[in-house]
Amino acid sequence: MGKPHYLWFLFVLFCNNVQSQYLSDTYIQEWKHFYPSKAERAGMHDAMFYFEQREMEPIQKWLTYNQQILELLSQDNSQIDPVDSRLLKVQAQSEVDTYGALAVHEHSLRYYSQLILNAISSILKADYLIEPERSRLLCKRLSSISGLAKAAISNLSTVPKGDLESGLEDLSKTLDDLKSDAGKLPLDFSFSQCPALAMTTKSLETLVSFAIKLSVNAEEAQPILGTKEYERQLQLYTDSDMTSQELADLALTEIEVVKRLMVKVSSDYLNTTYPDTPLPNDTIDIINLALTDMEKDAPLNSTDYLEFWQQLADNAIDFIVENDIVTLPKTNTLRIQTAPESAGPAARIGWVASAPPFAPNPMTTLNLPSIPETLPKQEQIDFWASFNKPFNRMIVIHELYPGHYTQLKISRETAHPIRLLFPYGVYIEGWATLTERVLLDEGWEKGNHLTFLAHLRKRLENANRSYTSVQVHCNGWNEEQVMKFSIETALLAPQFAKSLWGRIMRSPMQLTSYFLGGAAFTKLLQSEKQRLGDKFYL
Repeated sequence: MGKPHYLWFLFVLFCNNVQSQYLSDTYIQEWKHFYPSKAERAGMHDAMFYFEQREMEPIQKWLTYNQQILELLSQDNSQIDPVDSRLLKVQAQSEVDTYGALAVHEHSLRYYSQLILNAISSILKADYLIEPERSRLLCKRLSSISGLAKAAISNLSTVPKGDLESGLEDLSKTLDDLKSDAGKLPLDFSFSQCPALAMTTKSLETLVSFAIKLSVNAEEAQPILGTKEYERQLQLYTDSDMTSQELADLALTEIEVVKRLMVKVSSDYLNTTYPDTPLPNDTIDIINLALTDMEKDAPLNSTDYLEFWQQLADNAIDFIVENDIVTLPKTNTLRIQTAPESAGPAARIGWVASAPPFAPNPMTTLNLPSIPETLPKQEQIDFWASFNKPFNRMIVIHELYPGHYTQLKISRETAHPIRLLFPYGVYIEGWATLTERVLLDEGWEKGNHLTFLAHLRKRLENANRSYTSVQVHCNGWNEEQVMKFSIETALLAPQFAKSLWGRIMRSPMQLTSYFLGGAAFTKLLQSEKQRLGDKFYL
């Protein structure tokens, strides 16, 4: 993998009738050269034999390259597929922002320490390496770590206190591992047999000393973005000119609309289930009565939950096939398991571990939410109430069929690799959100008011995520205000309300994708129905 030839590349682009595939492939190769660790995690296994070079020169070349890509894409004669063009533009803008406006290489020790921490473990996890290959690569990687440590010392200027503390923890752990040969090393291998060990250890110790000196004047990072920065990031993430106020207004309107729908569905459920009991006068009381019944229909424990989900996934496949809704891929590469407790807070909400875009063995794992049975019984009951069965009968659509799992599995077959490697977050969550309503409209769980109520509650949660994201970063809401609004106004399940603050701090832009994507896809579906009339076929 030689050095990128930027000028020659641009000369070719401007002098020939460039096709989309050529531009996409060329950008991916340059991205792979700059981010070999990311590329390896994406399934490009040959990238394992390279490592990040973060001296100022390659960083500046990468920044310039992305600026030139943006200039090229702005030309009318770029001859690139419009979808690829937009995704490539968003990706290039993100890189320019990272190394230009944010200058992460100058202000984040963790930018380097995370690469250093994972440099060895990534080799040990690579089951496609043969042992002699692995041993040679482990020794070679030590020199790469040393080079990265020196680049960090050269590049870093001011670093926030929290970033420094986390970075120092990473470096301390790496040094301990190198000195003790910790980890699952090959049986006949020890770091002590690598000539570069002493140099690498010294480089890391020098970086630690440098970081400690930086920490003397380090200030706490400001987790609140402020309106100007929030809007800048929102417009980059969504590739739009949306303002924070517009987003908040749209989200608040959605909250009001959905709550009216929830009153109707809750009333229908209560009148059907308790025909002799008059409804409360207060609309929130009506909704809460139905939600209480929903939360009573809950799993007993992790084992019960896992069995329920495995059957639920099979039922969803049968329904889709019987109703000819989606042509599902023939080979199922999905594994469903309980989230390991070692995952920390993530184990409380679960997640889908999608196969890397270019992985030769594309298994996807659904990690179901879990809670230790050693905790107090009431805490377990409250936890499972949030992950009640009506909620799961709805969310299986979003997460698996025909939501995320189906969508990503089909996308692996695309002839447009730029779409696979750099997907648009608003599109991904928008699709999964749309499919919830599509299947419910087609008769999934027909007659089960609580399943549809769960869908509306999820729709309410999506709007609440966007609304509270704006309120925190632009209007100074604290965690207590977020919890109060989320539970009392947006009617979130307690488990989801508890996890919201952390997500607002870590990924405020990603939180907007559910609401914005769902709204965009719903608008598209409606316009297609109007355009085609009787010829529309789901």
